[in-house]
Amino acid sequence: MVSNPGSPGNPGSKRTTLRPADLAREHGLSPQAVRNYEQDGFLPPAERTATGYRIYTELHATALRTFLALVRAYGHRTAGAIMNAVHDGRTDDALTAVHGGHTQLLRDRETLTAVRAAVDHLATTTITAPVPAPGDPAGPLPRSIGELAHRLRLTPATLRTWEAAGILRPARDPATGYRVFHASDVRDADLAHLLRRGGYRLQDIAAVVEQIRTAGGTSALAATLAGWQQRLTDRGLAMLNAAAHLHNYLVR
Repeated sequence: MVSNPGSPGNPGSKRTTLRPADLAREHGLSPQAVRNYEQDGFLPPAERTATGYRIYTELHATALRTFLALVRAYGHRTAGAIMNAVHDGRTDDALTAVHGGHTQLLRDRETLTAVRAAVDHLATTTITAPVPAPGDPAGPLPRSIGELAHRLRLTPATLRTWEAAGILRPARDPATGYRVFHASDVRDADLAHLLRRGGYRLQDIAAVVEQIRTAGGTSALAATLAGWQQRLTDRGLAMLNAAAHLHNYLVR
């Protein structure tokens, strides 16, 4: 870190200049990462010495802090788009990206609320295998889509819709390419059938089923939902921190 004379327009002033390593050290990055961020437009262009070395200032340090705060809140892609927009003078585009992140967080919170309600519905409802439809084949699993649809008294088209929504993930017979439903698939179909009768949307049912898959069953789901809630809280706090950094960078 070196103090150099100021610009020609203000010859009596001094400014602190920084090397890539100085910026990198604060965040545990490599100097090359800092140079890459500048090249990608996440930092403003650096001046160069006569020999071609980059000259960074506190402005670049502030930009780097802002970018990394945005990464923690919105992810690398959106953070980069925000910084590019700021440096191109497209403030409204930057704010639109920020607002999009807030909108997504709100949607995720609404989904979590719906999943909690659906899980409560499952907890207060006895899940039993449906009464087999007349003519239901008695053979062991796996089942074909027609057999599972017949068992649930649904149409194969309904099960294909559930598959498209991510609720069902049947395997495929390598010889025929037909869908085959194993015990876990039948469990997911039973849950989906129950929740659909409870009036839940396909996207919310898909979220419940995915959480059950991740948790390893309904008994472990409570801890999974608590973890999901904490991640949303952490993301919201990261957005507040990023907003403060971005505001300070915009009004510098």
